Amino acid sequence: MKVVIFCGGLGMRLREYADNVPKPMVPIGYRPVLWHVMKYYAHFGHKDFILCLGYRADAIKQYFLHYDECVSNDFSLSKGGKDLQLFNSDIHDWKITFAETGMHSNIGQRLKAVEKYLVGEKAFLANYADGLTDLELPKLVDFAQAHDKIATFVSAKPNLTYHMVSAGPDGVVNDIQSIRDAQLRINSGYFVLKQDIFKYMREGEELVLEPFRRLIQEKQLMAYEHNGFYASMDTFKDKQQLDDLYARGDAPWVVWKSNGAQAATSAAEAAKCSAGEPAGYAASRRDG
Repeated sequence: MKVVIFCGGLGMRLREYADNVPKPMVPIGYRPVLWHVMKYYAHFGHKDFILCLGYRADAIKQYFLHYDECVSNDFSLSKGGKDLQLFNSDIHDWKITFAETGMHSNIGQRLKAVEKYLVGEKAFLANYADGLTDLELPKLVDFAQAHDKIATFVSAKPNLTYHMVSAGPDGVVNDIQSIRDAQLRINSGYFVLKQDIFKYMREGEELVLEPFRRLIQEKQLMAYEHNGFYASMDTFKDKQQLDDLYARGDAPWVVWKSNGAQAATSAAEAAKCSAGEPAGYAASRRDG
C-alpha cells in the first residue's frame, strides 16, 4: 500500500532546537525523524511514499536528492577513496513522491491535495511525520481489513507526565493519577484509510474533525488499541528522550533491527485493508 506522510507543519514547539529546520528533519541519531517513520513502514514492505510538503519543503527534497547511504550502512573504501562498496542500502527500493501541499494547510487539506496520487488505490496508509511506535503494522492492517470500514486509526496511551485530577464543585479532590494510568487514549496518527474517505471530506476541513464526525455517525470509523510503545516528537524534551533511547540502543521503534519476528508478514499479505469505529474517548494530534 502507498503511505501518505504529513510533513508540512511548522513545528513551532521545536523551534528551540533550530529555527530553520522543519520538524520532520530534526534528527534522532544519524537520521531525521521522518526517515525513522519511513524506515518503519519499509520494514513491513510498504515502500511507496507520498510526502505532503509545506514548511521548508526544500530541505526535505534536498535531503533525499543528496541522500548519503554511507551514514547508516556498512561500506568499504579503497584506492584512496576512489572505490566505495556498500554492503547494504536503505532506500534503493523506495519510491518517494514529493507533493507541495501548502505552507499553512491542515491535515485534511494536505490529504485532499494528494488525492490525485492515490487514484486506483483501494486503501492506503497515512501518518504524521513525528510519531514513533513498535506497533506490529500487519496486525493493524488485518484489523482494518476484517472490519471493512472507511477509516481506522491507532489509539494509544498518551506519552505524557501530567496527572489527571478529579474534584467536586467545592474543589475537594477525589482522585489524582498519572495520565498514563488513566483510561484516556489518543489518536496516534497511524491511519488506514479507504479511497472512500475523500467522499466525506469538504474544502478546508481538518481530517479528524468534520470528516471523522461524519464517519462516526455512519459507524465507519474504527480505533485499534495499541498498548506498546508510542511517542511523538512534539517538543525539544521529546527529542532528548528519543535521542537517549536511541543512543542506549533501546529504541523500541527500530523494528528493522529486531530479530525479525515483526517482519513475518509481507506487504503482499497486507495488500487489502479497510476501516472502523472508536471504542471510548480518543484525543487527536493535528500538527502536520
